[in-house]
Amino acid sequence: QVQLVESGGGLVQAGGSLRLSCVVSGSIFSFDAMGWYRQAPGKQRELVAGITSDGSTNYADSVKGRFTISRDNAKNTVYLQMNSLKHEDTAVYYCNADPYENDYWGQGTQVTVSS
Repeated sequence: QVQLVESGGGLVQAGGSLRLSCVVSGSIFSFDAMGWYRQAPGKQRELVAGITSDGSTNYADSVKGRFTISRDNAKNTVYLQMNSLKHEDTAVYYCNADPYENDYWGQGTQVTVSS
């Protein structure tokens, strides 16, 4: 059973930075895609950033230029570097893997940005 464990969330002031990590219990080498999603209170879960097995990335318009997704296949880890954080980035952030087949999810990590 593949497990995803997120870490790196916390409380940060607006303008600050955080780096989220998602460690996968199995190999991520075979996953076609991985991504970070977020869900704010009262809102639907939304895609923040995605990365494919060949390293192609895509971002939500709201985070372009501020967030960077990356993957380290050797460490079975996906990262989300978040810079210039805004209050509206406050949400629970979830890691997702293999969305087109097994659709694995982590338990989420809370990110709170104080204004």
